[in-house]
Amino acid sequence: MSVTNRSLPFWRSRRGQDSLATALVLLILCTGGIVVLLPFFWMLSTSLKAAEQVYLSPPIWLPYRPEFENYVRALTRGPFDVYAMNTTSIVSLVLVGTLLSCSFAAYGFARLRAPGKDFIFMMVLATLMLPGAVTLVPTYLMFNLIGWVGTFLPLIVPAYFGSAFFIFMLRQFYMTIPVELEEAAHMDGASVYRIWWSIILPLSKPVLATVSVFTFVGTYNDFFTPLIYLSREEQRTIAVALSYFSGSPRIGPQMHLMMAAVTVSIIPPLLLFIGAQRYFVRGIVLSGIKG
Repeated sequence: MSVTNRSLPFWRSRRGQDSLATALVLLILCTGGIVVLLPFFWMLSTSLKAAEQVYLSPPIWLPYRPEFENYVRALTRGPFDVYAMNTTSIVSLVLVGTLLSCSFAAYGFARLRAPGKDFIFMMVLATLMLPGAVTLVPTYLMFNLIGWVGTFLPLIVPAYFGSAFFIFMLRQFYMTIPVELEEAAHMDGASVYRIWWSIILPLSKPVLATVSVFTFVGTYNDFFTPLIYLSREEQRTIAVALSYFSGSPRIGPQMHLMMAAVTVSIIPPLLLFIGAQRYFVRGIVLSGIKG
């Protein structure tokens, strides 16, 4: 039997087949990685091109002479520091509101007893089926009636009333936490609020990191909502300001400057995802969210 195995070609042996399978998987992963990274490479390449090199055909993948001053010109064409401060303020307040409201509501649905709790939870999930376009007009009319249009409040306050998707995700994670921990704390005299704050939240770092990444990226990249509710230039966010590089009469369609500004703008969410990647993946797995 051993002689027969030695006489087999390498590619037909068990070790050879395992090596070929590993090489095939690596080839597929590398190909997929190149396809995913190709737009980012094109963005970085365009940000370093001169204006006359952007629309050449066939396209130039590597600029003849890198124009690093494009970044200086892009960030000084407008009050980019003001846009960054506006975005930071909105994202920070939305992040705090989402984590507090969703985690507290999810704890109630996961652990507390109340008549009609399951029905209320189903109604909360039913709101996920409503497209944003359906609620856009009545929401705008309501905010206009109370005088919030033209302020940051319509972008921030709704986060403090929870999100159905995040409530569902947090509830699924809370269901995996042993009930015995809460029972022990309750016997020691801890209230429901103390249990939520001192036991549930510290054990929920993976799913909280997942919610934070989703909330940060969604709010940071939100273009439609600030465009509707904010009208003054000093109120613009980064997502809205970037659009003026391609259509503003004052700046004009300068794609190389736009790519330079976009390259700088993706740094914060990229750093957040890299820092929270371990917790992010674990939170997705333990919360039961698939696909």
